[in-house]
Amino acid sequence: MFFKVKGVCDNFFDMTYWNGVRKKIEAHLKQYNFSEIETPILEYVSLFERGLGYETDVVSKQMFVIQPKKDGKDDHICLRPEGTAGTMRAYLEQQAKIVSPFKIFSYGSMFRYERPQKGRLRQFHQMNLEVIGAQSIMHDASLIKMLYVLFLEQFEIENFVLRVNYLGQLQDRAEYTKALAEFLKAKSELLCQTCQTRLESNVLRVLDCKSGDCQNVINDSPDLFDYLSQESKDEWMQLQNTLHDLSVTFVHDPQLVRGLDYYNKTVFEFTSDALGAQSAFCGGGRYDGLAQQLGSKTEVPALGCAIGMERLLLILESKKASLSEEKNDLICIVPFSTEQQLLGLLLADSLQSKGRTVDVLLEDQKIKNKMKKAHNMGARTVLLLGEDEQKSNTVTVKDMLTGKEQVVPQSELEKVL
Repeated sequence: MFFKVKGVCDNFFDMTYWNGVRKKIEAHLKQYNFSEIETPILEYVSLFERGLGYETDVVSKQMFVIQPKKDGKDDHICLRPEGTAGTMRAYLEQQAKIVSPFKIFSYGSMFRYERPQKGRLRQFHQMNLEVIGAQSIMHDASLIKMLYVLFLEQFEIENFVLRVNYLGQLQDRAEYTKALAEFLKAKSELLCQTCQTRLESNVLRVLDCKSGDCQNVINDSPDLFDYLSQESKDEWMQLQNTLHDLSVTFVHDPQLVRGLDYYNKTVFEFTSDALGAQSAFCGGGRYDGLAQQLGSKTEVPALGCAIGMERLLLILESKKASLSEEKNDLICIVPFSTEQQLLGLLLADSLQSKGRTVDVLLEDQKIKNKMKKAHNMGARTVLLLGEDEQKSNTVTVKDMLTGKEQVVPQSELEKVL
């Protein structure tokens, strides 16, 4: 007997909750003129090495790489660990046909090799949103507002926190990174082992460390705001003012940097204490330089985010009943013997052609057991077909809620139902 791979999950019994939440998100996005796309789960490893950064945790530790049958680095492919790089790759291939700004969303599985925890699996699902070709900082405010309305009003999530930061232009970030590295190297012995490695590979990730010792060092570190150009400061102020005008409540978190190298300017996260240590259920930001990192000759201003579906479902668990996708009322047809089975199938075919949800219980069981099975299946109505019904071209209709039965001609069944 085989068991599932560690870190994955079977959505096996009831997808109505999952589909209900997903469809609610999609309906909300379409109100804001987002269109759905789909990209493959297989991409070249080099796409993420160049797009996300060689030293990010995702690239250096977490990718599922598929070894090629022949030598050659270009043939190395992987299961996608995130959605933005693949979406930008697809955009650059098709951009001649696309009108900007390109507002799209996609849904699907992502894969990261890491220790499974609550809300963090090796195969997980994301709803990815991207706005490509978006120059104005007002697009950032619009995206954040749309998400804020989704979580606060559509899903009515309580006690979530929106954290926002501004990383500035790439040159601002470069100057700040240099100053931060000099400061931290002087205190490297006080940092955890992971952050000592990050000093050489990705120094901004030190700001995101949850270690108490590292946080004590970071509290005295240089302030990013001091290294922003005047243009960046003005834009950051414009973003904050716009969010306030849009009635978006947020916290400025100067240590929020996100874990991928392609981010610049705006970064944000929605977090909930209902998730424990892995508290973020939606995060994103702006990535104006990603297109050039992937080979574009020109910069393509863009921003986006990802909603972690497993984490969102955990937060919404108490609302499961109201968010679950509505099922069609089930009709079970119960033939009393093999002689009525064909009649049951013909009757089911007629009802299904009119849009009804019908199942025929064809197993050789006692009628009592078949009725119990229909109850366990959640049938609203049971149609009983015995020898008498077969001879008289009738059917006995039983309401499973009230227990009431009535015999009706088969020709009038749809009207009665």
